[in-house]
Amino acid sequence: MGTSISFKRADGKDTNGYLAKAGRDHAPGIVVIQEWWGLQEQIRGICDRLARAGYEALAPDLYEGVTVDYHDAAKADREMSSLDFLDATDNIVKGAAQYLGKSGSKVGLTGFCLGGAVTILGAVRVKEISAACCFYGIPPKEAADPAMIGIPFDCHFANKDDWCTPEVVNALEATLKKAGVKGSIYRYDAEHAFMNEQRTVHDRTAAELAWGRMLKFWEKHLSA
Repeated sequence: MGTSISFKRADGKDTNGYLAKAGRDHAPGIVVIQEWWGLQEQIRGICDRLARAGYEALAPDLYEGVTVDYHDAAKADREMSSLDFLDATDNIVKGAAQYLGKSGSKVGLTGFCLGGAVTILGAVRVKEISAACCFYGIPPKEAADPAMIGIPFDCHFANKDDWCTPEVVNALEATLKKAGVKGSIYRYDAEHAFMNEQRTVHDRTAAELAWGRMLKFWEKHLSA
């Protein structure tokens, strides 16, 4: 449904991504950030689904063409560890938001795992983003303080996650509540990466519930 494109980073350099178009003028945009596996088919599928729901969806290729097989966690960790998260946020995410915002429509940001952490970074650092929806990812607080989020912000986490553990999520929720950030934290009795239908950790019930909640969030904050 979508296609590979080249677009400008915020610093003017060229970068690549996958764009799925909504098929109507002035559709709101959503920047979609990959898991640590790279710009996999599954992430492109997320863009396609968002396009069918009425949004222009752009997934930047943060690994510049590298994708990792699901069984190779060591390679995925190396790729993620070599990523400059702040450069990716300030230049690639910002550039993607600027690309989608050319029509004058609002732009949202979402991401999964690694992309969830980038979603929080972008919610703090990228002024072109009007709303953000994070899936099971949290960056170090020294990279971006969630208390500084000034846009509508929803989060989706798994209760059986050994990275974003319930304790870590509780701390995030307390920070957001104290800062008065508008949004909700949803918890699911599932494992990390439960939205990825290509992996054994996929939980259809949780994924469908989260997807519906996300679409309601976008409808409220991007389509108005």
